[in-house]
Amino acid sequence: MAHITEASERPILKSKVFLYVTEFFSGMSVMAAELGASRLLAPYFSSSQIVWTIIIGTIMIALALGAVFGGRWADRDPNPDKLYMRIMVAAVWIALIPLVGKYLILLISGLLIVTVSTNFLIIAAFISCAIIFVPPLFLLGTVTAGLNKFATTSLEDNASVVGRLSACNTIGSILGTFLPTFVTIPAVGTFVSFLIFSGVLLVIPIVYFISIRARRVACAVSAVIFVATSCVSPLTGFAFWETNLAYEGESIYNYLQVKNLSDRTILSTNVLFGVQSVTMKDKGLTGMYYDTALAAPALADKADSALILGMGTGTYARQLRQYYPDMKVTGVEIDQKITDLAVRYFDEPGDVPVSTYDGRAWLAASREKYDVIMVDAYQDITIPFQMSSDEFFSMVREHLNPGGVMVVNMNMVSDGAGSINESLQTTIANTFNGDCRVGTTYTADVPNTTNRELFAKAPTANELAQYGDCSDASRGTGAIGGSSKPIRSTMHEDMSADSLRAATWNRTNDGALAAYMSEVAGRMTPVADPVAGSTDGSLILTDDKAPVEVLGMRAIDQIIAEEAGPYREILRTEGLGGLLRAVQ
Repeated sequence: MAHITEASERPILKSKVFLYVTEFFSGMSVMAAELGASRLLAPYFSSSQIVWTIIIGTIMIALALGAVFGGRWADRDPNPDKLYMRIMVAAVWIALIPLVGKYLILLISGLLIVTVSTNFLIIAAFISCAIIFVPPLFLLGTVTAGLNKFATTSLEDNASVVGRLSACNTIGSILGTFLPTFVTIPAVGTFVSFLIFSGVLLVIPIVYFISIRARRVACAVSAVIFVATSCVSPLTGFAFWETNLAYEGESIYNYLQVKNLSDRTILSTNVLFGVQSVTMKDKGLTGMYYDTALAAPALADKADSALILGMGTGTYARQLRQYYPDMKVTGVEIDQKITDLAVRYFDEPGDVPVSTYDGRAWLAASREKYDVIMVDAYQDITIPFQMSSDEFFSMVREHLNPGGVMVVNMNMVSDGAGSINESLQTTIANTFNGDCRVGTTYTADVPNTTNRELFAKAPTANELAQYGDCSDASRGTGAIGGSSKPIRSTMHEDMSADSLRAATWNRTNDGALAAYMSEVAGRMTPVADPVAGSTDGSLILTDDKAPVEVLGMRAIDQIIAEEAGPYREILRTEGLGGLLRAVQ
């Protein structure tokens, strides 16, 4: 058989329709793979903007290289058989991702965690993305240049051909963007979504080769591999080593995992890092940050109402219900699937209304005020930037009743200059202290955890009557009614062990909780007033500049360094054999 050099010798390509169909599904597969990449990496590395940047950047590099080499190959050897073979290889590779991708990620992470001391998540995510996704997307990047070579018959209509190919690619990319996010991933999960789009892409080269009666063995092998991975991949989860999972699934926002232990039930949205919600099976104090956060209703002037931004599985709501049964509790949770799991596995109180909404957007639409507002919103292992800024905390403050208290769960004990906790504490102190109130913001580290609770108190009714809302009226002046003397918040008076214990007992009649609050008072530390110059005001987070993800990565590096330190030492002194013996 003579060497084929022109697409016109292939009957299926003569009308050019098949070329446009190829471009359409190629574009759709590229974007579906990119969305799938974010969901494949998220359970291990989070879905932060940093990880998204790595995914987009890596894939763009692959596509750019594919375009360069695709054009060069099309000029040197304009054989459509080779182009469709590259598409077949790309389709099979994508089909194998749900089967082998998670193992590669864990292998890469395991190697790096004992060798890399900084920027672990960035490096691990980049290498994982490069190894898993660059090869197939490089091959798909060669498609447009090759199709343009085959579709162009004269220079007179060359621009029109390029425009039509570009339109087909763009329309396919649009579908490849919306379908995984809103249809396939919520309905059947990430693994099956990979299989759906790789299967559709695989049909294109198979149809091509069947039409010309060529590469039958390659078509058969590709079909067998696709069927095999389709049968096996959905049977394994992201956390395939876990044996006691009560639930594993996905929502529009998260990978979700429920683990049922003897004394507690755990919700996680990550495999490698982070436990998002824990519920103890025995009533009473949990030994976790929820207990420390119960100081908020004792510190507030009243304890009649509470709002929880980041309801999760409702642990804090249950604690409030137990100790403050008359308190009206409202929850906001962006992920409806988490709310459903809370009802199914975590015994969420049925009389607590939960709105499926972003916390900040909910505040913007609400006029209600509360005595306690709990901010416990996390996106994977980082705080959403829009819920960490001065503007956001100002909104929270406006929704507090006079003397109301905001409590914020800072889920990483990361101290020192440039840490995420320093930035958050400075931002909140700036919002609640203003220029004329001091002593409104305190923190309390939670023993045996990586949690720190921050408490900030709004002006009391007496302060408002005497001085007005000074934190807004005199911001930047350092004066109140012509006086430069700052107001000392009443909050510091409530921070003694006797005061906090007495307030808790008076409102709950619970001796155990009152005794615990006395211990919490001993952990309370005032946050320095940023206006007084004791803290760098440049660290105040705003909607315009809130690098919480970069700051969060530093905190995670610190945690990894502490946890992996002993294993790194074993690797250094005993080699790989010693490390393998240590982890067995």
